[in-house]
Amino acid sequence: MYTLKKSLGQHFLKDEHICRRIVEVLQEYPFQQLLEVGPGGGALTKYLLQLPGIDLKCVELDEEKVNWLLQTYPALQGRIIHDSFLDIAPPFDGPFTIVGNFPYNISSQILFRVLEWKEQVQAVTGMFQKEVAQRVAAREGSKVYGVISVLVQAFFHVEYLFEVHENAFTPPPKVKSAVIRLLPLKEPVAMRSEKHLFLLVKTAFNQRRKTLRNAVKGLFDAAILQDELFNKRAEQLSVQDFADLTYKMK
Repeated sequence: MYTLKKSLGQHFLKDEHICRRIVEVLQEYPFQQLLEVGPGGGALTKYLLQLPGIDLKCVELDEEKVNWLLQTYPALQGRIIHDSFLDIAPPFDGPFTIVGNFPYNISSQILFRVLEWKEQVQAVTGMFQKEVAQRVAAREGSKVYGVISVLVQAFFHVEYLFEVHENAFTPPPKVKSAVIRLLPLKEPVAMRSEKHLFLLVKTAFNQRRKTLRNAVKGLFDAAILQDELFNKRAEQLSVQDFADLTYKMK
């Protein structure tokens, strides 16, 4: 059949109920072009191939899995991109949806790539390590609220859909998993620029135990830093707070 490669963070979904559930929630928001990230053993792929009128593409790095998928599901001929998701260009012209049981070892990088493609991404439905899923969905004031929370939520509405037990996978991972959905905001958060937001958020959370004033003092003039907002710590600021502050940066 095929082998599992720890170096690629491979944990294959085997629970058919979970597979069907992911495909069900995926279809709640219509799409015509779909990219599956890391099809692996085809747990989701076999259901995705059954969706009528959908242009499906899959991106898979592992050559052994590519060969196995093509032998097992001939309909995938010409639909598999043999490469890393992190190294490819957008696989479609126009809008597309992303789905996947995402490799846990590159989950944050996957999210940053989604942000790069946000003009085309209609929705993302995917399985992440529970800890990462919670961070992405976290609101201000939460202990797990951080860089990825703010940057994703500045552009997407995040839905924490359901959790998945370790036994749903082969081999069972040592961490719990959760499925989340990202939907583009209908009205993007107003900000000076994405570059300013990324710099501010990363600088603020780099020293999250400090007050904002001490963490980001190099980014603002002294007069601006007198605002009471800078008495707070980064985790206490909302996405809107960060976006508003970008207009006051040097």
